[in-house]
Amino acid sequence: MKIDRLLAITMLLLNRRRISAKELSERFEVSLRTVYRDVEAINQAGVPVVSYAGMSGGYEIMDQYRLDRQFLSLDELQSIIVGLKGIRATVGDQEISNLLDKVGALVAKSEQNTVASLNNQLIIDINPWRGSNQDKEKLSTLRTSIKESKLISFHYITSQSEESVRTVEPMGIVVNGFGWYLYGYCLLRQDFRVFRLSRMKDIEVLQRTFERKEGALEQLDHNWGKRAPSSLIKLVLHAQPNVRAQVEDYFRPEQITVQADGTLMITATQPDEPWLHGMLLSYGPNLRILEPAHIAAIIKDKAEKIVQLYAKEH
Repeated sequence: MKIDRLLAITMLLLNRRRISAKELSERFEVSLRTVYRDVEAINQAGVPVVSYAGMSGGYEIMDQYRLDRQFLSLDELQSIIVGLKGIRATVGDQEISNLLDKVGALVAKSEQNTVASLNNQLIIDINPWRGSNQDKEKLSTLRTSIKESKLISFHYITSQSEESVRTVEPMGIVVNGFGWYLYGYCLLRQDFRVFRLSRMKDIEVLQRTFERKEGALEQLDHNWGKRAPSSLIKLVLHAQPNVRAQVEDYFRPEQITVQADGTLMITATQPDEPWLHGMLLSYGPNLRILEPAHIAAIIKDKAEKIVQLYAKEH
């Protein structure tokens, strides 16, 4: 633990212009006397730490000193920093903060202004739209269970609003599109499954451990998004010009043809699942389903029920 703390203090000093003994004491939850001994040990190891007295005093490392970053360029280091900051903002993990300190220590102080400028050019934010502290706690719980190979139990609701209690061997966490998912082996279904985190409730980490199945996450890499041909349908849609931005946000350019009157013809293959109906309804009266007929009938039925729902108020 002492070696870890000495390394962490060194990384902080390399990233900060000056840091007080009191701040180091509070961050690492040790006494001031321990901080003084740690800094002396760092000095003896050959890292030139300078001490400054007074109200604005503290410790800092000489400007000329930095760790050897070997073959990483400044642009490559910046890419790593941007990616790590995006992950930290989402999971709120102290390990990520410590890793950022270590990567930042590879940047010479003379280059830090350049790095700060580059930070304003690219930001990666992979927070869920409904991100909250509860979501971060959920991610932290799942990551711990994955790391310790412990079974988890939770209440789950499917896209068809079917509720069940699942016990799962958690394998990994995946970000796909705008959603976060848990990939694991479901003991109820006796097969690998993907669970959307927003639909998982009352997560409990069990004491029972499991042997991780080899190649499970790699299997997801190959199968993610693949569906049986019978579950896919060909959509032919006609959209009005005022929803062009919305259409281009979702569909690929080669699936869209702009007509002479400004309307759009869309031809795309999509999964025949309930969420598709909601997506099509989101266009309101600005989109007409030409094919297939059964999807047009479903949307028509839902629209009529919406009208009936509001008609009851009058």
